[in-house]
Amino acid sequence: MTHLTESSIWQALAKHSLQLPHMREMFAKDSQRFEAMSLSACGLFLDYSKNRATTETLELLFKLAEETELKDKICAMFAGDLINTTEQRAVLHTALRADADQEIQAEGRDIVPEVQQTLAKMEAFVDSVVSGQWRGYTGKAITDIVSIGIGGSFLGPKIISQGLRPYWNTGLACHFVANVDGTAISEKLKLLNPETTLFVMSSKSFGTQETLTNTLSAKAWFLKLGGSQSEVAKHFVAVTSNVTKATEFGIATDNIFPMWDWVGGRYSLWSAIGLPIALLVGMDNFRALLRGAHEMDEHFAKAPLRENMPVIMGLLSLWYGNFFNAQSHVVLTYDHYLRGLPAYFQQLDMESNGKSVTLDGTRVDYSTGPVIWGGEGTNGQHAYHQLLHQGTALIPADFIMPLNSHNPLGEHHAQLASNCFGQTQALMQGRTLDEAMAELAGAQLSDEEKLLIAKHKVMPGNKPSNTLLMDKLTPQTLGALIALYEHRTLVQGAIWQINSFDQWGVELGKNLGNDVLARIGAPQAATELDASSNGLINLYRQRQI
Repeated sequence: MTHLTESSIWQALAKHSLQLPHMREMFAKDSQRFEAMSLSACGLFLDYSKNRATTETLELLFKLAEETELKDKICAMFAGDLINTTEQRAVLHTALRADADQEIQAEGRDIVPEVQQTLAKMEAFVDSVVSGQWRGYTGKAITDIVSIGIGGSFLGPKIISQGLRPYWNTGLACHFVANVDGTAISEKLKLLNPETTLFVMSSKSFGTQETLTNTLSAKAWFLKLGGSQSEVAKHFVAVTSNVTKATEFGIATDNIFPMWDWVGGRYSLWSAIGLPIALLVGMDNFRALLRGAHEMDEHFAKAPLRENMPVIMGLLSLWYGNFFNAQSHVVLTYDHYLRGLPAYFQQLDMESNGKSVTLDGTRVDYSTGPVIWGGEGTNGQHAYHQLLHQGTALIPADFIMPLNSHNPLGEHHAQLASNCFGQTQALMQGRTLDEAMAELAGAQLSDEEKLLIAKHKVMPGNKPSNTLLMDKLTPQTLGALIALYEHRTLVQGAIWQINSFDQWGVELGKNLGNDVLARIGAPQAATELDASSNGLINLYRQRQI
């Protein structure tokens, strides 16, 4: 056993998990449960009353957080300590949304001035493009942006831009490309005019295979349709640390935006990686996005554990994963603009906490990193909600909804809200056999038939969920929401004593992919790998037309 699972608090939680009443009973006994188990912070409202948790549960979870020195670990992140121990890096995405007058040390210097300078550079760039001052090689203004990246450099800009669709105010269109499948970029380029298209390439090394390949294809398209190498600088900018490679490509030095080692890709949308967002919504709205995240940072850093929204959400997720064997967690959005959030949270959580050894290299003997999945709640109700209600797996759920719509239309939003709240109620209370029998009381069926059908209509309930609400989806509330899930991820990783900020599994896949690519292009057949890999490579080579 590890030190964590040997602890008296862990053992007490394991015992306590076997003694809880059904949530129906919890609500029946406590008319103030909603008031006691809800919390407002940074424009968000969290109802966590529909969880398999009592006051005793929460106290044990908070004691676990205290025993594992969660507060100290939170402070260490904000202080710029090298908490990414395997890469000896600070984790300071929070500095990207810090106030201009803060001082934050990293690599022996205050990094806030660099961040502010980059924001100012972004603002000047956005203004020049939006105003039409920036011109393409034939003198025409830019109409379309193509954002090329992968991982956090793709998901963050795309999903946040999608979420802020009501705030697109610059008149530009943006297209996102990540997949190295040639179809992805080919279909985008068919829609575009090289004279009015600007490409934003995001790669820290300027060598990420998928991103570089797509960027080279975009450049070839630009050159084929009339552009020249000397005019590449009018149509390509980069967010990268490798200035040399970017300038060799043809990008002007003034149009290269920095990336820093103390920002992981999945936390990078707040940096110049967010240029596509700013180009769509303008810098005022981009700064509002940062402001919302900063407010959540302040809440996370300063609020007591028992009143701390990311801490509560992180602890409840850990509770189900470690003591109820919940293998996945579903995120359900009741807002069309937020339909991409489950995919964003999927990368954030699974790339961060999909680990199997502790910081000191000991193999864990407890579950880490559930599978995160989900989608638009109303669509899911007619598909996978069946599994949530009557399946055998315990799947905790987060329901996310703004209380006011950007597109009020008749009874649409009231119906949306009723579906959202009704689903959380149904998951919590379920349906008993007696209730199912009562529903069938007037049916023209025999008693045996009624009983059989009733058994199929029984739902156990006691399925946990959180409900996250906001008055309206704005750049500021979306910033707070994203930061909430960032910090929720840290909470779990800190208690599990793992490194939430490296991604060696991702790196292995990249390295082996590069090796396979070399073998695909080699003159001789592949023979030196395992039989399956050799066979697949050789089959691919043989079947090329």
